[in-house]
Amino acid sequence: MEKSNNIKKLAKSSRYNFWVGVFSAFCLVIAGIFYYATQKIEYVWRWNRVPIYFAYEDEIEITSELDGEVESIKKKDKNAIITVKGLDGSESHTVPAASVVVEEGESISPGDKLARYKEWKPGLLVIGLWITLKVSVMATIFGVLIGVVGGLMRISSNPALKWTSIAYVEMIRGSPLMVQILIWYFVLGTVINDLLAAYGLGRIPAFWYGVASLACFAGAYVTEIVRAGIQSIHRGQTEAARSVGMTYAQSMLHIILPQALRRILPPLAGQFISLIKDSSLLGMIAIRELTKAAREAVTSSLQPFELYMLCAVLYLVLTFTLSMAVQYLERRSQPV
Repeated sequence: MEKSNNIKKLAKSSRYNFWVGVFSAFCLVIAGIFYYATQKIEYVWRWNRVPIYFAYEDEIEITSELDGEVESIKKKDKNAIITVKGLDGSESHTVPAASVVVEEGESISPGDKLARYKEWKPGLLVIGLWITLKVSVMATIFGVLIGVVGGLMRISSNPALKWTSIAYVEMIRGSPLMVQILIWYFVLGTVINDLLAAYGLGRIPAFWYGVASLACFAGAYVTEIVRAGIQSIHRGQTEAARSVGMTYAQSMLHIILPQALRRILPPLAGQFISLIKDSSLLGMIAIRELTKAAREAVTSSLQPFELYMLCAVLYLVLTFTLSMAVQYLERRSQPV
C-alpha cells in the first residue's frame, strides 16, 4: 500500500513538473516573440533616459529680487540665512550653507545668484503614481460607504428608499464613466464653485470632483454587490436574531453583514481593481494621474514605447498588490 502511494505521488509530481515546464516554455516563447518584434521595428530604444521620470537631481538657483547688498549671512546648523537689504526693503532666503555663492557686504542686482544647490525631486511617473494611488484609495473608501448605504436601501421595505437606490444604480451603471466625470467637473463643479465664490469660500480643486465621480461610479456597483451578499445569507438567521431580542439594525450589524462581507470580498476586489484603471480617465479634467503623467513624459521625451510600458507595469503593480491583499483578507476571514 505504501509503495502504491509513493508511485502515485511520484506520478503526480511528474505531471505537475511537466505542466510547469509547459508554462515556462510558453512564457519564454512570448518573450522571444516580443524581443524579435522590437528588433524589427525602426525605433531607437533609450531605456537609459527612463530613470529621470522616477527621480532626478534638479539644480536650484536662488536669485535676488532687490538692488542692494548682502547685509548678513547667518549659519544655523546645516543651513544659512541670507539677508539682502536694498532701497525698497529687504529679503531673506534660507539655503544649504554649502550652496552660498555671495559674501557679506557684496553688492547685488536683481537676478544675481545668491546660492546654487542640487535637490532630488520625484519624476513625473512617481507623481502620477502617487496621485493615482491617492484618488483610488479615497474613491474606494467613499464608494464602500455609498455602496453599503445603497445596498441597505435596496433591500428596504420603504418604497422611497428602495426606488431611490434602484434609480441611482440604473442611472450610474447605464451611462459611461467618462460622461459622468465631465458632468461632475464641468456642470456640477461649475455650479458649486460659482456658489462658493459668491460667498467668498474659495473653490474646490478638480481632484475632489475626480474622487466624487469615481466614488459615485463605484458606489453603484458596490450597492448591487452588497445587496446580493446580504440576500445570500439565509433569512432564518435574521429571524433567529430577532427572536433573541435584537433589533433589525443590530441583527444586520452583528449577524448578517459580517457573514456577507466574506462572500462579497472577491467581487469587491474586482471592482476596486477596475476603479484603479478607470482613474486613468481623470486626465480629461487636468488631474495628473499616472496615464496623464506618462503622456506628458512622452510629449517631452518622444519615448512612447518605454514610458507606456512602464505605465502599464506600474498599474499592474498596484492592481496585483490589491489582489494579493484581498486574498490575504479572504484567508483571514475564513472560519477556523
